Amino acid sequence: MKILLLGKDGQLGWELQRALAPLGELVAAGRRGDGPVADLAQPESLVALVRAVQPAIIVNAAAHTAVDRAESEPGLAQALNADAPGVLAREAAALGATLVHYSTDYVFDGSGHAARDEDAPTAPLSVYGRTKLAGEQQVRASGCRHLILRTSWVYAARGGNFARTMLRLAAERDELRVIDDQVGAPTGAELIADVTAHALRRLAQAPELSGLYHLAAAGETSWHGYARHVIEWARARGQALRVAPEAVRPIPTRDYPTPAARPLNSRLDTRRLRAAFGLHLPPWQPGVERMLGEVLFPR
Repeated sequence: MKILLLGKDGQLGWELQRALAPLGELVAAGRRGDGPVADLAQPESLVALVRAVQPAIIVNAAAHTAVDRAESEPGLAQALNADAPGVLAREAAALGATLVHYSTDYVFDGSGHAARDEDAPTAPLSVYGRTKLAGEQQVRASGCRHLILRTSWVYAARGGNFARTMLRLAAERDELRVIDDQVGAPTGAELIADVTAHALRRLAQAPELSGLYHLAAAGETSWHGYARHVIEWARARGQALRVAPEAVRPIPTRDYPTPAARPLNSRLDTRRLRAAFGLHLPPWQPGVERMLGEVLFPR
């Protein structure tokens, strides 16, 4: 069985190369470098790649994820987040292949305090959110067998992330001001990749499980709570940080304006995913701590 992975060099794509390898022959494509090239801005190249590889599974981990920059380049965001997934989905339908596509809590408006399930009304606040929702819609409209996995607050040890930024600033400053009215669950790329592989194995046995699912670590926190946890953990292990946890000051979103509006409530209800695939999603803290260990104490 052949698996075509797009976006191999991103945080999620890197972890997917590991997690998907036991399932079959993996063909991993990036925008440049060695191996197959997949440019989401060039739909014809995607068609040619899929038809050349003839995969049984297509996993699309590539996207326009620069949330603020998307506000000034909506055409590119539409091409990468909506139109390219549509092309992949239609090619998957023609092949009888399965498509895995990743989406986001940004398809919601972030109102209220309850965790949203897959049937909750969508109302994105930003270009990023609107184009990711349009991508979901194109995948579903294609009729292909698919897994659309909505997730939130994704991080990985590889590349930049919120925790790295907090550690750097905590070493330079005496106080940090961090948003405390946006709430969600930090979710590791490693967890997303492992769940993807598990779900694909199950889907091969039960094609009726094709559909949309929410995937996030268990529990919740604010960015302020996330920052405090990172700093407390690092200081307890001897990291020289000027900022003490109590010097991480909470601020509201309105005090930190950005080009793209962020949802205040990023809570995702994952019951459908857990029931369908027999999964336990761990609390967010152990995954963050494992990532911090890799960042601070590399082997």
